[in-house]
Amino acid sequence: MANRLPVDRNVGADGVPRWRRSPGGLVSAIAPVMRRRQGTWIGWTGAPDEELEPFEEDGMSLHPIAQSAREVELYYEGFSNATLWPLYHDVVATPVYDRAMWDAYVQVNRRFAEAAAKVASKEAIVWVQDYQLQLVPQMLRELRPDLRIGFFLHIPFPPVELFWQLPWRRRILEGLLGADLVGFQLPGAAANFVRLCRRLLDARFSKQNVFWDDRVVRARAFPISVDVGELNDLVGREDVLERAQEIRTDLGDATVLLGVDRLDYTKGITQRLQAFGELVAEGHIKPGQAVFVQIATPSRERVEQYQLLREEIEQLVGRINGEHGEIGFPVIHYLHSSYDRPELAALYLAADVMVVTPLRDGMNLVAKEYVACRKDLRGALVLSEFTGAAAELKRGAFQVNPYDIDGLKGTLMAALNAEPAEQARRMRVMRRRVIEHDVDRWAQEFLSELENPARQATAEQVVSGLES
Repeated sequence: MANRLPVDRNVGADGVPRWRRSPGGLVSAIAPVMRRRQGTWIGWTGAPDEELEPFEEDGMSLHPIAQSAREVELYYEGFSNATLWPLYHDVVATPVYDRAMWDAYVQVNRRFAEAAAKVASKEAIVWVQDYQLQLVPQMLRELRPDLRIGFFLHIPFPPVELFWQLPWRRRILEGLLGADLVGFQLPGAAANFVRLCRRLLDARFSKQNVFWDDRVVRARAFPISVDVGELNDLVGREDVLERAQEIRTDLGDATVLLGVDRLDYTKGITQRLQAFGELVAEGHIKPGQAVFVQIATPSRERVEQYQLLREEIEQLVGRINGEHGEIGFPVIHYLHSSYDRPELAALYLAADVMVVTPLRDGMNLVAKEYVACRKDLRGALVLSEFTGAAAELKRGAFQVNPYDIDGLKGTLMAALNAEPAEQARRMRVMRRRVIEHDVDRWAQEFLSELENPARQATAEQVVSGLES
């Protein structure tokens, strides 16, 4: 279960609408697992006021959930992305606390839970995904106590001091405690969750197990990853290799720095472009010598904060190109558009330096995708310390604090000047980690933990441990 189905409607050249796989980390991670397990994916189509019957697509059974335009405004754009998203990302932007938004969030979560209760077979495994559906586990357990329910949060989970702001903090925690297993990207997030259950709900606990409602709820870290096999196949295709070379030729064979992000204020796009612009202004980088390609995938375009961010970035790009670009040699190529998987793979192959500098990120799969694509052991990864991926890739990435513009400038130059031998050494270490811990292993570890009754402590064991 996820807020969105893993497909988008696309109108082809013949004018016929078709479904195609959606971009984004969640779909990249989950879709291969669903196909292999013949699972059913419950989610919204992305179009308001649309009711569709279940259908088959991309090897999966898809069960659409309807949302009205008003619910999209209040539940999705409102509580999910104006309240929870900034709160969970260290309050990079100010969260909005609105009761109408909360009421819509409850209503839509209940609709998802009721759909799953009808679709799931007896004692089925239900895997609920991400922050938009945090109330579903409890609602679904009330409807179908026979199910085994897992929940995975793809974004950070905030510390006590930040989560305490949320007026509906208790309801959110109780919603998550409806699951048998609550998964997070990092151990620190799981610890935050257990700490909140203890302080806010006065729940008993033992290590990473929370005793609640005569059950044991396990909180664990499962760092998500990418489909290495799919990416390996993509970068071996002749058309992708040709496209990568075409991109480099189009850019005048300059050294290529690449950013690929959703257009979001947590991604640090402004900071990285500012740092690059200053390097050009100071003469460390000359127009034509290096070029920055920034892909900004459209995101939440009706939300005012995102509209303002787009204007800010476009003005920054225009100013830098206007001041320092030359005819035929813009300093920054800024592309506000979505790209399919083969095009992204070609961009990864064409990039000399991959710049991934979020101000806060649960994991960041772009960094891992870049590493998975570089079988040639070339290229360098500049990676924010505030991504979940930083812990796994620390031995190979050029890590940086994106708030430190001078430090970011120095790190960009270090990555640009890295010798081929150093690039190969760093990339080899990162590739080993990504290949050994791919999306299959992530899903297998989560589902194994959820499905294996032997791993679940009994309530009596927890109480005994507490008493001892």
